[in-house]
Amino acid sequence: MSLELRYPDGTTVEHPDGSTGLDVARSIGPGLARAAVAVELNGQLLDLSRPLAESGDFAVVTLDSDEGLDILRHSSAHVLAQAVLGLFEGSTFAIGPAIEDGFYYDFKVAEPFTPDDLERIEARMKEIISEDQPFERAALSRSDALALFVAHPFKTEIIESVEPSEVSAGEDVTVYRNLEFVDLCRGPHLPSTGRIPAVTLLRSSGAYWRGDEKRDQLQRIYGTAWASAKDLDAYLTQLEEAEKRDHRRLGAELDLFSFPPELGSGLVVWHPKGGMLRKLIEDHSRELHQRFGFDFVSTPHLAKSDLWSISGHLDYYSEYMYPGMSLDNDQEYRVKPMNCPFHILVYRSRARSYRDLPLRLSELGAVYRYEKSGVVHGLLRARGFTQDDSHTFCTEDQLASELALHLDFVITWLKDAGFTEFEADLSTQPDKAPPGQRDRWEFAEKTLAKCLEDSGVSFRVAVGEGAFYGPKIDMHVKDAIGRRWQLSTIQLDLVLPERFGLEYTAAGNVAERPYMIHCAKAGSLERFMGVLIEHHAGAFPMWMAPVQVSIIPVADRHEEYAEQVANRLRDGGLRVEVESGDDTVGDKIRKALTQKHPAVIVVGDDDVSGSTVGLRLYGEERDTRGVPLIEATNRLVDMAVKPGGRPPDPRVNAPGV
Repeated sequence: MSLELRYPDGTTVEHPDGSTGLDVARSIGPGLARAAVAVELNGQLLDLSRPLAESGDFAVVTLDSDEGLDILRHSSAHVLAQAVLGLFEGSTFAIGPAIEDGFYYDFKVAEPFTPDDLERIEARMKEIISEDQPFERAALSRSDALALFVAHPFKTEIIESVEPSEVSAGEDVTVYRNLEFVDLCRGPHLPSTGRIPAVTLLRSSGAYWRGDEKRDQLQRIYGTAWASAKDLDAYLTQLEEAEKRDHRRLGAELDLFSFPPELGSGLVVWHPKGGMLRKLIEDHSRELHQRFGFDFVSTPHLAKSDLWSISGHLDYYSEYMYPGMSLDNDQEYRVKPMNCPFHILVYRSRARSYRDLPLRLSELGAVYRYEKSGVVHGLLRARGFTQDDSHTFCTEDQLASELALHLDFVITWLKDAGFTEFEADLSTQPDKAPPGQRDRWEFAEKTLAKCLEDSGVSFRVAVGEGAFYGPKIDMHVKDAIGRRWQLSTIQLDLVLPERFGLEYTAAGNVAERPYMIHCAKAGSLERFMGVLIEHHAGAFPMWMAPVQVSIIPVADRHEEYAEQVANRLRDGGLRVEVESGDDTVGDKIRKALTQKHPAVIVVGDDDVSGSTVGLRLYGEERDTRGVPLIEATNRLVDMAVKPGGRPPDPRVNAPGV
């Protein structure tokens, strides 16, 4: 017998039965064999040393691919665990997955890890790498695996939780060994530890087993691994830049917001400058929603639990909802984790005809989610936040044009915020989706895909990653230092219209079920603003800067003229601060630059007599003296024109859009 393997270029080649992935890679070329870290057969990643069990689609995996980096990082996590268990007597280990840009491993140890501990662990890891220990896969029965990990309760819990249906016959449990160390793992791994080219440890923190605050407190070590030392150095440089841009740090330095401990975890208060920034973003959101033909609604912060039972949130989302409040003779109320059921009630408030559709509803609605304390992270993961939610109800014939309008809206919104690089994920039907709607799912997925293809946005299909209620588009952006953020979502909902019995009267006087589109352009407004702060490093575009111009009088006698300049600029619609007080001119200029105001104006004797100013824009080395006031005003007003200055979208009032 022989294997027929189809390569990525479409070529089909026969190989002897029992060939390994490495054998096939060698047959293609010695260079590819040296670069190979694993292979992929019919969508399954396999170790190079495993015999290939069937014919099919075949590809060699190298470190210049996402799959290769994941294998590298997971192998590095095993080396981390090997080092920790060897150095810390009595320690035990839990899980150690590859994550975006790195890996981590959770341990139960007597004391939290210190920076000195991390240095010792990393040094031991490098010794293990230099020893070039082979990773060897073995399949064990469940009973043998339990005996092997008897001293490691987290591993035994994992083994006991695996359902027999989830594993292959005769391979209840797989493990990987390198010398004396053995770990529970499905693999694949690098051929040996010596194939890890560049790795370092980053930090440690506390973590709960299974993410459950009621379970064991563990210590998590984070690390990163890359295909070359150059790539690792570039990533560490990016981390340094990211630390400077951390929105929590800048939020305090620029006096934008704070997280008072009296409020509890994940709840933010906005200070005046942050409040202005927030208002500018909210105003722009409302203006765009109006331009794209949305109607505004407003809904309460809580409702009877009955509403969340109908929507299904109590079944699918209750762990993220705040506990109920007993009111009105033991009637339970819940604060809302999302706005969609309320918008559905607006739709359902009266009979709808096809002539009423599409109906586009929008709200900047505050929602509350009980995120676990371990994942709360500044504005990026909060418990109380605002969603720029919209929900559109339309007919099947209108769905394509509505999705195109939503995608156009999302791209406009992201470009206006200063992002230039976009890509999307199209998430399709998961296994847990309710049965009976396959035709609508297929139509929805094809319509979403066509929408993305027509837009020219690069996208990948995330098979099976849709929500249980419908497929979706997630828009990702790259920020100024190359990090990828998921922001906007366009989500089709095939479940809620059915749960709430939504209908419209179609032509011919027959009842039809509308399609429903969820769309959050920013997602969480707080998270969006956190990303914006980091993207711009606090130096916002002129139109969204809370303070656009600082005016600095050289001496007390120049303060009256400084106020005249300020009033002139305010008449032009600019947000202005006059920096009076006892500080020196140099101190005032440094303060304005530290606060990252887009423009600084300095006025002295010559400016008073000549109706001029000294003007410096953020990022420039020095100011330009003697600029006529009218010229400076016009220049700054032009700089402050926000992106919404375009004419209305002609499609908004077009029939069927």
